Amino acid sequence: MSSSPATLPLRPTTLRAPEGINRLFSAGWDADWQRHQHRFGPLPELVNQQALLAELTESGLTGRGGAAFASWKKFSAVLTATERGGPTVSPVVVGNAAEGEPLSVKDRALLRHAPHLVIDGLLLAARMLGTSTVYLALGFEEPAVMEALASRPDGRSIEVVRIPEQFISGEASALLNFIQTGRALPRTQSERLSSSGLRRRPTLVHNIESLAQFALIARYGGAWFRAVGAPDDPGTRLVSISDGVRPAFAVEVPGGAPLAELLVGQGVELDSIGAVLLGGYHGSWVSAESLRETSLGGQSAGAYPAGAGVLWVLRRGQCGLDASAQIMDYLAGQSAKQCGPCRFGLPSAAEAFHHVVVGDRAALTELQGLLDLLPGRGACHHPDGSAAFLASSLNAFSEDLDAHLAGRCLADAR
Repeated sequence: MSSSPATLPLRPTTLRAPEGINRLFSAGWDADWQRHQHRFGPLPELVNQQALLAELTESGLTGRGGAAFASWKKFSAVLTATERGGPTVSPVVVGNAAEGEPLSVKDRALLRHAPHLVIDGLLLAARMLGTSTVYLALGFEEPAVMEALASRPDGRSIEVVRIPEQFISGEASALLNFIQTGRALPRTQSERLSSSGLRRRPTLVHNIESLAQFALIARYGGAWFRAVGAPDDPGTRLVSISDGVRPAFAVEVPGGAPLAELLVGQGVELDSIGAVLLGGYHGSWVSAESLRETSLGGQSAGAYPAGAGVLWVLRRGQCGLDASAQIMDYLAGQSAKQCGPCRFGLPSAAEAFHHVVVGDRAALTELQGLLDLLPGRGACHHPDGSAAFLASSLNAFSEDLDAHLAGRCLADAR
């Protein structure tokens, strides 16, 4: 998009845009306020709301928290709801740094090394939506972000809320419920948060990586953002990699990155891989045989949703069914217990899965029946994501499943 001077969304920056895929951390590790300003300049002044929305639309940025919803649609929905509500209605902006996904470390890395970019995104979102009510919801302790807020004069306008460290705390309605009531429980799926969110005000809830990317798009434009990545998954994203050897770490990668190439580039030998869990505990397993045909994000053949941006490497010699059963135990224990699928369905599925792992054929029939019952019936999407993970486990490890039902484990032979 080429913008005329009259329609520029922000006062233009004279600083050169980051090149390549090192964008979010281009101010360097542990970037303080001074280094952040030296690299990115001061927080830009908003000139044209609609032009900024157009740049965001052109960028193709999607949410980086798991749902991959188009960012411009979120902003547009809140703007529309606020306009309909009249002059007395003021929206709310919430940065989601719950990171309830056990395998994810990307939000921690972002707040540790680039906290000012997140703060810029929050404040720019507030300016664009015309509000002064801004929250940053943290699911972990991170001194760097508190220091960052204290070091800049506009940091005091953001209220930090410490939320419980649990899987469902990052669900948008649960997060808002905690801010309002102190209970991190999801609301029903019937209400749109963009029109009736926190205290029934139009509310934008965005993952902090999405907000940091928004701060870059606001400075450099949608075309710059799309200069890397795939046409149907533009820009960069952060992924958390757990390889069973090193502590989990976060890296910035282009959208649509080939999975095998990504892992090799991070020092993981393909011959050592039994499978990869892509997207986190609500994600999908990719078998070792499919790695070279798989990409992270996008809509092309072989593309898998990036989800929460998690890559967990299951090593050869580890049993995928055992690992999946442990994850199902966790998911059943992390439910809100507000509806039948969470209170009864997930625990029953986890128990049946354990019986399947030890060779119980009758339990497999029960498990397949539960897979038909769980999706679409919960108060939130937790049962849906858990059922999708369970179905992926049975599909990816189908040969292992046959062996377990025959009293053997193929992992012993690998």
